[in-house]
Amino acid sequence: MADFPKTNWIWIADVEETVKDEAKIVYFRKAFTMQNIPDKKIIKISADTRYKLYVNGEFAQFGPARGDHQIWYYDEIDISSYLREGENVIAVEVLRYSVAYAAGNFGMFRTTSPGLFVEETEEKENRILTDETWKCRVRNNYCVLREAEGFAPLMYLERCSGDIDTKDWKLPEYDDSSWENARAYNVLELKAASCPADLHKRPIPFMKLEKRRMDSVVPKYDFTEIEKWSQFIYGEHPVEIRPHSKVCVELNAGELVCGYPSMRLKKGAGSCIKMLFSEGYVQDGKSINGMGPKKGDRLDWVKGHLCGHTDTYYAAGYGNEKCEEIYEQYWFRTFRFIRLEIETGDEPCILVDFDYLKTGYPLEEKVYVETSDKSMKGIWDISLRSLKLCMHETYIDCPFYEQLQYAMDSRNEILYTYMISGDDRLARQCMDDFRRSQREDGMINCCHPNYGPNVIPGFAIYYILMVYDHMMYFGDKQLIKKHLPCIDGILTYFDEHLDERGIVGKTGGHISERYWSFIDWALPWGDSVGMPPAGYRGPITMESLLYIMGLQHAAKLCSYVGRQSTANEYLHRSELVQEAVNKYCRDEEGVYLDGPGVKEYSQHCQIFAVLTDTADEETGRMLLQKTLDEKEKYAQYTVATAFYLFRALEKNGMYDQTEKLWDTWKNMLKNHLTTCVENQTDERSDCHGWGALILYELPAVILGVRPGAPGFEKIKIAPVPGHLTWAKGSAATKWGSVYVEWKKRDDGTLDLRFQVPEIMKDKVEVSY
Repeated sequence: MADFPKTNWIWIADVEETVKDEAKIVYFRKAFTMQNIPDKKIIKISADTRYKLYVNGEFAQFGPARGDHQIWYYDEIDISSYLREGENVIAVEVLRYSVAYAAGNFGMFRTTSPGLFVEETEEKENRILTDETWKCRVRNNYCVLREAEGFAPLMYLERCSGDIDTKDWKLPEYDDSSWENARAYNVLELKAASCPADLHKRPIPFMKLEKRRMDSVVPKYDFTEIEKWSQFIYGEHPVEIRPHSKVCVELNAGELVCGYPSMRLKKGAGSCIKMLFSEGYVQDGKSINGMGPKKGDRLDWVKGHLCGHTDTYYAAGYGNEKCEEIYEQYWFRTFRFIRLEIETGDEPCILVDFDYLKTGYPLEEKVYVETSDKSMKGIWDISLRSLKLCMHETYIDCPFYEQLQYAMDSRNEILYTYMISGDDRLARQCMDDFRRSQREDGMINCCHPNYGPNVIPGFAIYYILMVYDHMMYFGDKQLIKKHLPCIDGILTYFDEHLDERGIVGKTGGHISERYWSFIDWALPWGDSVGMPPAGYRGPITMESLLYIMGLQHAAKLCSYVGRQSTANEYLHRSELVQEAVNKYCRDEEGVYLDGPGVKEYSQHCQIFAVLTDTADEETGRMLLQKTLDEKEKYAQYTVATAFYLFRALEKNGMYDQTEKLWDTWKNMLKNHLTTCVENQTDERSDCHGWGALILYELPAVILGVRPGAPGFEKIKIAPVPGHLTWAKGSAATKWGSVYVEWKKRDDGTLDLRFQVPEIMKDKVEVSY
């Protein structure tokens, strides 16, 4: 058999040792000498599954961006600023997840060939690349734990010990002679996704990193203890814990954050350090739907307690004045509070310092809005923080529990991003992620990247809405053409599932069935886990209404790129389904049922009947008013679907009734939340990006700045004042910021002023 060339992918010689059913961390080192430091020294780097890059002991970057089984990314990093004359070392810490689905982070793909890839971009002699000269070893005493029994999508909690043998391994002077040489793969051993020829350049910017400290000590202790621990977290004085003792302290970050904690120690051999990361204080008892702990005032440490995720570290005790022992978790943690529990052995443990690197997507805010309702400011602040915490290498649903990119969540988060910054880089990647997840039957994953299958049929429609939104804000026809085959497949899936009545038949059901017909976390649907109970008996009306919405928006996409015959077909199909829904999914009063012939009702069916014009305007107003007045009869929206309720009220001239709907967010402020909850039923997650609704409402609706034509080729300025008497501020567009200011006159009309970028001054459409 012919000899095939080696690639620049390397791993330890005993590959089998690191592809078993548990995660492993492998250390890689490459020492080299430099006489002159260049202005730039750029390396390409990737890994399966994750890397952390250090140069001469300094942290340089982490990655790669999340790919999947069809695409794998590399990063380009300029390491010149970390180099010095003489001896240098590149050190890389690679986290490798098992190929077993439940034994690794759901959102991180891995191939059957673990590895590290490094290649200097300049073609010259002695360039840096990964080959057999690199040294490597498996990290000892490291274990990744499940964060919960059953559903555990993160798989990132740690139980590990310090190791004196590797205390300086990231520094040039470390002796790695006892380490083994890396093994280079040949091309036949690699899966296509990991092949260097198939690596794709990172499409998004690197995440930002900002050094931060905890804000305060929770006052559970006497004044002396608070003062001592306060000095410690502010970096002013270490804390010494006596031998054979146990201490516990709870620290407040001041707000919910995502970050990489760092604990520095001296002495303390045998000490056990536990870090519990929590979103806030919870009370004894169960939530209103019995699916989680009871939540109220997140600052109520007197009646409440912290619950969350715990890491455990056993100190080696080698820390001294010259070299501190450092414990840093591999994956970022989400926390507002941290409880430290330290139990010492035969020697004291000295906590030298504790801080963290705050991380997230580098969102550049280009908008501000002020209104006559001062309570909007607090809602804006917690919403903006929520969006930021749900933007990393992908959009994510929640940073604490799942960190998965769901289509329903992401559609809203993308719109909020457009209004805040005009940045579409993460949105483009998001749409590509979902496109690549398409299955044989035409359906896509409800969240992706996702290492295993996970389908909610209705979520595929939100992906179509993403592409439509991008058309309106950016007008990229090539992007639309790339996504239309996937959109066609989704709509074909629904078409093939029409029953003899012409409505969408039963596509799934409860979470335990093949596909999950999730709609919302409405309280009356608790036992059916987000699905109208009608789904136990047959089809649900919401899936027909979502199909109609998908057809209508796909028709506009097709028309925009010249596929008019397909657009006409989709409109015709939508009309047929509308007729069927109106015939089989309404009661004698014209109210939409949760399922054909099932006299159960929800706000959701009325909302989407309005938004799809399945109900005419007069009927729509009646239906919406009923859902607002008869709350006991209609399963109510949660934060998850609030965006669509607001759109329906706006569409039917009822936007003034949104004033009382903001009470949901005001209650979050009352409970001292710094982010927006997942829903107002069990409030499982304290941060969910879809709850950042105000980021759209204030600039797009209250100021009224939206696309007046695809590609924002016209700027539409149409303020909808609702209950407000004045507003002013700016909204982001691809052309630059648009400034709007208005006041209500005594007769109810508006005194409106605005300023648009010079290039668009003749392309403004104003109505109010």
